[in-house]
Amino acid sequence: MERTAKVERETKETRISMELNLDGSGKNKISTGIPFFDHMLILFTVHGFFDLSIDAIGDIDVDFHHTVEDVGLVLGDAFEKALGDRKGITRFGHAVTPMDDALSSVAVDLSKRPFLVYNVPKKVDIGGNAFTSLTKEFLRAFANRGGMNLHVNVLYGENEHHIIESVFKAMAKALDQATSFDGRLKGIRSSKGVL
Repeated sequence: MERTAKVERETKETRISMELNLDGSGKNKISTGIPFFDHMLILFTVHGFFDLSIDAIGDIDVDFHHTVEDVGLVLGDAFEKALGDRKGITRFGHAVTPMDDALSSVAVDLSKRPFLVYNVPKKVDIGGNAFTSLTKEFLRAFANRGGMNLHVNVLYGENEHHIIESVFKAMAKALDQATSFDGRLKGIRSSKGVL
């Protein structure tokens, strides 16, 4: 069973096309017009073993917000589509990942009940085009459209780049775990029998 998806989204602010393979090797071709965001998405593919192609054009002359949020929406749609009925998947994933001065913990439940918890050290949440604030918008869009309960807790860190990098790496590892198959499962991992 191939767990792949192709998704496109076009608005007055952005035009995005994306291809995802959940069972890949980390191959990527990422172009959002925002070099730091591209770097984070590449890390996500490499550490999650997801093959991902993104071509995004947005109104980055205004700011990065529309592009970052809309990529999150499309990535969530791609995960939702690629996961299909979610039968046999582990469903839960957790990872703790360091990056120099920063340490992030990410837990995920592919429950189809979207919710985001996002805790970062207050002193680095400086707003605007700072990626600590934009990362929250990306993750909220991704969690909502991907039908996941996503908890991001940055335990400590001083450098914004290191903090966000540790978040993306931990999220990749948690999602790799949650999307993997458990041979003991015959259906959906839920006491209700449905998600």
